[in-house]
Amino acid sequence: MTTSYRQPGVVLTDRRFTVPLDHDRPEDETIELYAREVVASDKAHQDLPWLLYLQGGPGFGADRSVGRPGWLGRALQEYRVLLLDQRGTGHSTPANRQTLPLRGGPAEQAEYLTHFRADSIVRDCEVIRAELTPGKPWTVLGQSFGGFCATSYLSLAPEGLTTAVLTGGLPSLDAHADDVYRAAFPRIERKVTAHYARYPQDAERARRIADHLLHHDVVLSNGYRLTVEAFQSLGIVLGTGDGTHRLHYLLENAFVRTAQGHTLSDAFQEQAQAMLSYARHPLYALIHESIYGQDARPTGWSAERVRAEFPQFDAAKALAGDEPLLFTGESIHPWMFDCDPALRPLREPADLLAARTNWTPLYDPARLAANEVPVVAAVYHDDMYVDTAHSLRTARTIRGLRTWITDEFEHDGIRTGGPRVLDRLLALVRGEA
Repeated sequence: MTTSYRQPGVVLTDRRFTVPLDHDRPEDETIELYAREVVASDKAHQDLPWLLYLQGGPGFGADRSVGRPGWLGRALQEYRVLLLDQRGTGHSTPANRQTLPLRGGPAEQAEYLTHFRADSIVRDCEVIRAELTPGKPWTVLGQSFGGFCATSYLSLAPEGLTTAVLTGGLPSLDAHADDVYRAAFPRIERKVTAHYARYPQDAERARRIADHLLHHDVVLSNGYRLTVEAFQSLGIVLGTGDGTHRLHYLLENAFVRTAQGHTLSDAFQEQAQAMLSYARHPLYALIHESIYGQDARPTGWSAERVRAEFPQFDAAKALAGDEPLLFTGESIHPWMFDCDPALRPLREPADLLAARTNWTPLYDPARLAANEVPVVAAVYHDDMYVDTAHSLRTARTIRGLRTWITDEFEHDGIRTGGPRVLDRLLALVRGEA
């Protein structure tokens, strides 16, 4: 059953699909997926090619936009677009602290979550494509983790694709999570240094907030324990186009004077809570490191272990001297499952996933080396979330892939420069640029 309705300039159709939980056992349990079809109003009855959009994450549902903003407006000039809520996100059988207990105990929940990686998402897409197109290949646009999924698509089912467009999402084919984070922490430090160069007053503000948190037990209104490590993790925004400005505005009015002295303001706490809570996307925390699992080695809370190799991120040491407080970002740590009420009930499944030793490969280097699907990738210079060197190494191994390397945009260039970014990539894949 489908439902269609209108927004300014577009016709939207809600679509639902039934797919196997485990595609290797299609006769067993199924789950429901949701996707929103978008087509320009003046093209609603035309036979247009399909473009599948895969959102970044993991753990985020597709964008809920109004009308035809940004990249979507450009895509709608020639495509019928499908915005997929990947399994476990949005309306697609969501996986969170409320729903996962239906699976059973922590072991059952962890086993269930092993089916929410890129390989399962690709096989979902193939079920959907067979129903919608019918059977004709389509274009995939993958942002960030969506690009990881698109790379899996090229490995597992290239026959389903006419074109693959990746933005900030060209993964390493063989890096362990430890390799990913050893490359990530220096990039994060560079982003923090650049932030303090832009907003030098924020260095002292961040130190003052961190010192307060080291000496006070702060619990936000939703029950989130705001520790100094949690405060540092707000640096995740520094990899986005406007992130440095958002962080600055958060820090500038952190304290308020009260009868008991200066304390963190309600406004600061409310903004920090919105930025820190995983209530809307818990799957990001649960399976984030597992997207790098491809062999018998456990990910083992990689970001937490690797962070210890970079003592400059230790807040207490920074405050004891005159070093700047370094923010972190794009990393998941076990303490998050203690601080965040949306994650606390899921600590045991998360520990089990971290200890898992039988991950299956997500990419096929041999098949990618023989690729025949036109592929383009936007690689953002010094991308905080996806290592540029890893991306370029992969680019050299995928036959026919063309890259656009730019420092004009940060990782979310498809959001901040959408029409220009997509127009450039489509021209590149067609040999027009």
